[in-house]
Amino acid sequence: MHRLVYMPESGNSVRLAWVLLFVAEIWFSLYWVLTLSVRWNQIHRTTFKSSLSQRYEDKLPGVDVFVCTADPTIEPPLMVINTVLSVMAYDYPPEKLTVYLSDDGCSEHTLYAVLEASRFSKHWLPFCKKLGIEPRSPAAYFSNIFDKPDNHDHLSKSKELISIKKLYDQMEHRIETATKLGRISNEIRSQYKGFAEWDSVQSPSDHQTIVQILIDGRDSEAVDCEGCPLPTLVYLSREKRPKHHHNFKAGAMNSLIRVSSNISNAPIVLNLDCDMYSNNSESVRDALCFLMDEEEGQEIAFVQYPQCFVNVPKDDIYGSSLFIGMEVEFPGMDGYGGPAYIGTGCFHRREVLCGKKYVKGDKFKWNKGFERKEGSAGKLEETSKIFAQIAVMRMVLNGEMRWD
Repeated sequence: MHRLVYMPESGNSVRLAWVLLFVAEIWFSLYWVLTLSVRWNQIHRTTFKSSLSQRYEDKLPGVDVFVCTADPTIEPPLMVINTVLSVMAYDYPPEKLTVYLSDDGCSEHTLYAVLEASRFSKHWLPFCKKLGIEPRSPAAYFSNIFDKPDNHDHLSKSKELISIKKLYDQMEHRIETATKLGRISNEIRSQYKGFAEWDSVQSPSDHQTIVQILIDGRDSEAVDCEGCPLPTLVYLSREKRPKHHHNFKAGAMNSLIRVSSNISNAPIVLNLDCDMYSNNSESVRDALCFLMDEEEGQEIAFVQYPQCFVNVPKDDIYGSSLFIGMEVEFPGMDGYGGPAYIGTGCFHRREVLCGKKYVKGDKFKWNKGFERKEGSAGKLEETSKIFAQIAVMRMVLNGEMRWD
């Protein structure tokens, strides 16, 4: 009312600023009302993973994890593989877990880092499961343990911890050395044929599709140091050409959906940013408690986890932790149909991502089983390249090819 009553006369140079301030105040008042109403009906949910295991342990669906990275300079390969290792170590049957890394930077250094991570996982996964550690990102775990002076006496007596830390440090040194060198040495190239793909790469924005199955979970020899099977691990760098817009992360997700449908085709898809490691090894089971619910599960398209940040300053004067949004407004949105998709930490139904419309009473048949595609790893790599080509993507978008 103050703005209306004391509005400057027309022709006054202050009038425009006065009107703009009035409009801004109206907008912020409306925003305040909307956000306040969201907080009136908060819902906080609890899962019962033991019940899920008792009823569905033998029928648990396959899960495809999509980890996306775009620039090896901004997103160092070492950070990327820590996220990859954290999801490979999920408390979930490894034969039903497939991890895909989408590298939009088309960096051979990223491939080398993931190759090193695939070897380190043979020791890291048994270590995580044996000791039940959290979080299962090596860098985050070691930082929590070794940065506390109170733990030093205990650490000196832990041979397993010292041994795995030594392996990690050696891997870290090799990756950082290769990164500083600016190229992959001929010795390393000769050890893995996948690096030959970069002989025909013009630039990160002009190259063919590269698909590498680093760990084939179907292979009887793909086991950790204790003889337990490992999850499947796939590297993907989709085709890019200067004259075709790549659509950033959305384009990467589209390519991942198509490529994964040819390799694992799991009904549940988790997408993660490469700097968002998993801090809970039971996240998959928590999400499935909702998606596999017999009464309301068929009505749920996705399960969104909040983002957690560990490098926020103590005062946090800019609200970088997003505490209010994640702890207050998201539960409030859940009371009105669910929160928005925030781009990471989200479990989707594959059929929803492929465009299936909701039909009341149409329940998903979880008991139909989980089957991986047949064929050798080399054959799957070659056929999967087709699905990440620009020509195929354009045919799907133009309606010339169905994708469901």
